[in-house]
Amino acid sequence: RSGSAFTAEIGAMKSGQEIDAIRTLGMDPIELLVLPRMLALLLMLPVLSFLAMLSGMLGGGLVGILELDISPGLYLTRMQETTELRHLWVGLIKAPVFAFLIAVVGCLEGLKVAGSAASVGTHTTSSVVQTIFLVILVDALFAIFFMKVGL
Repeated sequence: RSGSAFTAEIGAMKSGQEIDAIRTLGMDPIELLVLPRMLALLLMLPVLSFLAMLSGMLGGGLVGILELDISPGLYLTRMQETTELRHLWVGLIKAPVFAFLIAVVGCLEGLKVAGSAASVGTHTTSSVVQTIFLVILVDALFAIFFMKVGL
């Protein structure tokens, strides 16, 4: 979602010749448009990943306690037996790498827009497809790596 938003926003600016205007003013569009988006995603995706992991554990606990009649003590005991801190670290290590991929693809596709609304749509779709493919590929590579090193 973030990558497609980056593509659409930068692409609309490109088709409206705002990128050319930025260059005419002597400013670097990469520094002005790409870097802030990349930094924001690099900082916030690990935070979002942590919150998602925490929400998943709390949600699982609520369902177990309220719907499956599992006692809170049993849930906590089983959580401690089955999850380790390394599981959290794996997710937090992958998050900034995925953030980088999403930001780079989203911004580059936005900068490739030719000048029409159709081009914005085409590049936005391309951005989504490329990002999904790359994230799945890199996640598989992470899985192989973490398996080899014992995480």
